[in-house]
Amino acid sequence: MEARKRAVQVFGRKKTATAVAHVKAGKGIIKVNGKPINLLQPQILRIKIEEPIRILGKQRFSEVDIRVRVKGGGKTAQIYAIRQAIAKGMVAYYQKYVDEASKREIKELLLNYDRTLLVADPRRCEPKKFGGPSARTRYQKSYR
Repeated sequence: MEARKRAVQVFGRKKTATAVAHVKAGKGIIKVNGKPINLLQPQILRIKIEEPIRILGKQRFSEVDIRVRVKGGGKTAQIYAIRQAIAKGMVAYYQKYVDEASKREIKELLLNYDRTLLVADPRRCEPKKFGGPSARTRYQKSYR
């Protein structure tokens, strides 16, 4: 019952992809949509998901279980959303259940490596307007 109480839920976003990470006390299991993290595709982008784990070290992840649900967007956007959710989840867990000093240390390490691990990218697709084939380009003008 105690393990169930020690849990935090955070989200990560990239474009239209949203990943919700549920971080709780456990044995170091990390799953994405019910699958282990080492089975994720594409394989090249799996390195991006493992970045928070490599930066913070496996010993910090050995005492927590992370379950991530991800929806929307494409493969790359989902990978970046998962990565952000894992990093934010660790910071939130350490803030809530461990001491403030270790939380500050984790946050510092992540921000020094890559700011997008904790801060969402606000860029979105610009909507199409009339008078052209896309958001900015216009149809070619003809004088004769």
